[in-house]
Amino acid sequence: MKEFTIGAKVRLISLPPYLKSADPMPMLRPADILQVGDEGTVLDRRPGGYWGVRFEKGAFLLDSQYLEANAE
Repeated sequence: MKEFTIGAKVRLISLPPYLKSADPMPMLRPADILQVGDEGTVLDRRPGGYWGVRFEKGAFLLDSQYLEANAE
């Protein structure tokens, strides 16, 4: 399992079947809101192996398998 630091820049390397919003009451969203290659900032670590990541189109909970650290 990959580990990221809070505030790190990450890139989406594949799309999950659906996205879960990082809201207090998470909601499922279609995966096509984001595209492979989109960059975001790690907000926090969540239970169940999820990372809260802020993208331009919103904040979502993603498993580390869908993310890679941005080299920039």
